[in-house]
Amino acid sequence: MNKKLEAVLSKEPSRRVQYSVTIAILLILLVSSAPALGGAQMTSKGFEIGWSILTGIFTPDTSLLFGLGDSGVAYLILQTIAIAFLGTLVGAVIAVPLSFISATNIVPRPVVLVTRFIIMAIRTVPSLVYGLMFIRVTGPGPFAGVMTLAIVSIGMISKLFIETIEDLDAGILESLDAFGSTLFQKIRYGILPQLGSDFISILVYRFDMNLREATILGLVGAGGIGAPMIFALSAYHWHQVGAILIGLFLLVFVVEILSDKLRQKILHG
Repeated sequence: MNKKLEAVLSKEPSRRVQYSVTIAILLILLVSSAPALGGAQMTSKGFEIGWSILTGIFTPDTSLLFGLGDSGVAYLILQTIAIAFLGTLVGAVIAVPLSFISATNIVPRPVVLVTRFIIMAIRTVPSLVYGLMFIRVTGPGPFAGVMTLAIVSIGMISKLFIETIEDLDAGILESLDAFGSTLFQKIRYGILPQLGSDFISILVYRFDMNLREATILGLVGAGGIGAPMIFALSAYHWHQVGAILIGLFLLVFVVEILSDKLRQKILHG
């Protein structure tokens, strides 16, 4: 048995050259990236601040951590969840029709080129830039965060929806074409029954991402738990920072478990 295995393995082409080239490329990238670390200057003040943050995590401000008012961690977490949920919902409502008219197996290629260019343009701009733009338009607050997450979600949800639509069983669509079905009928009876669970799984995944995005957007004033954290950091209130970080950890931990179980339930029943 071992001799047969050795004979099979000996017939396989050697990948020594591929591995050598890959290692060489990685080493070149590593060396070329080294200057980016040259600006890091750790001082005793930096270590002191780092230790203060660590101390704040283990001795959090309990009035902020367990407070039930509009400045408590519980309220800020609920606001962050609401921003992420509404942003995902609004983005999905726009992304679903946009993805259908961007799939090559649904609409003609000229239409696909136009819609995919729009999606690419949306995905080009970082979320923080969108956040700063909406803050200028609507003012700081949760609404700016919702609109930012909605726009950012459109790009990712559309891209994943398009890939899912283009991978579906073409035989069903061909059968519907043979019966003279309209575009809406193909979507209603040919696509949604096959891909409904995949769509929901993608939306759950995007909601999970939007929770983290909502926290980051709060740093620039777009609502959520990030805004109080940046104020506490600026004022060197490390115990408040610790309370907020504990709340964020619990939020991400719980949502990670629930979203993973939900995706598994949707995909595998």
